[in-house]
Amino acid sequence: MAQGYHAAAMDDIAERAGVSKPVLYQHFPGKLELYLALLDQHCEALLQSVRSALASTTDNKQRVAATMDAYFAYVEDPGGAFRLVFESDLTNDPAVRERVDKVSLQCAEAISAVIAEDTGLSQDESMLLAVGLGGVSQVVARYWLSSKSQVPRDTAVQLLTSLAWKGIAGFPLQGGDTH
Repeated sequence: MAQGYHAAAMDDIAERAGVSKPVLYQHFPGKLELYLALLDQHCEALLQSVRSALASTTDNKQRVAATMDAYFAYVEDPGGAFRLVFESDLTNDPAVRERVDKVSLQCAEAISAVIAEDTGLSQDESMLLAVGLGGVSQVVARYWLSSKSQVPRDTAVQLLTSLAWKGIAGFPLQGGDTH
């Protein structure tokens, strides 16, 4: 489905998967169900990557960097799974839209929980900041990849981390520390 949902035929999918078409239909009643199963798998991978990045350290500047890097790593994956999530030709399908919105929300909730815990901001305030950080990460990482930027990934992550850190560090930790 690398060329898009509508261009993919079940015969081609079965061939690439190394199975027969009847085997595919034993597991998935149709192409949409197969697509949704793949979408679920790739949404879960993004969510786990963000959660792992957030849990990787208690140093918040490093957390920001790890989370930004998680988005860059996700879009840079050679399989192009991020296209199923963020650039699908099925984004208007309600089942697809629901899954994409859900993973964006879940990533933001994970980020928001850290912000709320560390800053004492309300859940609503923390969620606004988290949606902003997650959205910036996803959009910039996708732009970086699609523009074939000459900026190396680690430099791109450092630049975005610096931008995000200068903003989020303005919300001091509970207890008065800014880190």
